Amino acid sequence: MGDPTHPNLQDIGRQRQKEIYLRGAAGITPRIPTDPAHLEAAANAALTPEAAAYIDGRAGAGSTACANRAAFDKWAIVPRVLNDVSRREMSVSLFGSTLPSPLLLAPVGVLDLAHRDADLAVARAAASVGVPMIFSNQASTPMEKCAAAMGSSPRWFQLYWSRDEALVESFVRRAEACGCSAIVLTLDTTMLGWRTGDLDGGYLPFLRGMGIAQYTSDPVFRAAIREPQPATQVAAPRPPFTPSLLATALAQKSNWPGPWPSKLFSSEPRRAVERFMATYSRPDLQWSDLPRLRAMTKLPILLKGVLHPDDARRAVDAGMDGVIVSNHGGRQIDGEIGALDALPAVAKAAGSLAVLFDSGVRTGADIFKALALGARAVCIGRPYVHGLAIAGEDGVADVIRNLLAELDLTMGLAGCRSVAELTRERLQPA
Repeated sequence: MGDPTHPNLQDIGRQRQKEIYLRGAAGITPRIPTDPAHLEAAANAALTPEAAAYIDGRAGAGSTACANRAAFDKWAIVPRVLNDVSRREMSVSLFGSTLPSPLLLAPVGVLDLAHRDADLAVARAAASVGVPMIFSNQASTPMEKCAAAMGSSPRWFQLYWSRDEALVESFVRRAEACGCSAIVLTLDTTMLGWRTGDLDGGYLPFLRGMGIAQYTSDPVFRAAIREPQPATQVAAPRPPFTPSLLATALAQKSNWPGPWPSKLFSSEPRRAVERFMATYSRPDLQWSDLPRLRAMTKLPILLKGVLHPDDARRAVDAGMDGVIVSNHGGRQIDGEIGALDALPAVAKAAGSLAVLFDSGVRTGADIFKALALGARAVCIGRPYVHGLAIAGEDGVADVIRNLLAELDLTMGLAGCRSVAELTRERLQPA
């Protein structure tokens, strides 16, 4: 899938500049800020405090999120001059398909916190620019609806391996059926990290039935909620009955699919949330489980959350097809290694595996550096969610175009004509 000559990406850097400056001549400035800090600030202004805290979602004191950004500052781009850079080629090859750029949209859950159109808006925006979207396991919209909105545009599916093996297999089958071309198994979220913003607000959107649309649209899950709920190892006291608890119950019903009359007095919305909370994460996941996933699908499988070179080598031995170097954007462990700091060693150890990167990417220059340090492609998360919060589908598309425009210009100004020329020699320690 993918078209390397996608019209929106040819000379996108200068085209995007021209578009913005010509509109500026008419007194129209961009609704989506191009500066990352201003983009985040504008998004936070559009979000509720609870949504802003969840999207930011840093673990602990936020040192890992800071380490992600500091890791980019450790490297400086060294331009080479007097090359003919009148045409830049950003296409890359992944798993036998040519993509128009090295950019993918990382899986981000509970997107209805940012905008009512949620994953559908992101899917449409991704398709309009020809950028693959990785559907989230914790989506607000079922994968089939997003796939229908994307037409033939490429998409992958991100999987959390839950305690319900039949549900895991059902998710994989559905991803295959709706045209996903890879499975991304996220390994760094077998438990939720200590996210102080959410904890201080006492806010977990899943308890309100948000971000579980893949589950409530799944026949295996819907059958399971009628069964006795599995026991969990963590017992929690029941909260007192308050108006807020009533609002939570109503939110569960609102987020349950179907017309209001049929769900107003139904116990299924509550039981769905209970089932999800009991089965969502699986802390006992091991390398020995991977052969079962490999047997479920012939699609390429990537392991997301790899930060140690030995784990990359084990991924090779396990017959995986790729790894994504990621620390979940600093959401899981406070004091963790910056993802870009881990990239060179993981890329070297991964051998022939496809190595992708995410965590901390905010600019086109960041994408340049990650590619130069060994990534074959780069995923973005929070920036497109910020665009979604500000202007829905159009905001997502603008964020994508801005990042690709900056990457295109950075390549040209550094003397690079193609992504293949982005090598370690283009950087030096800052």
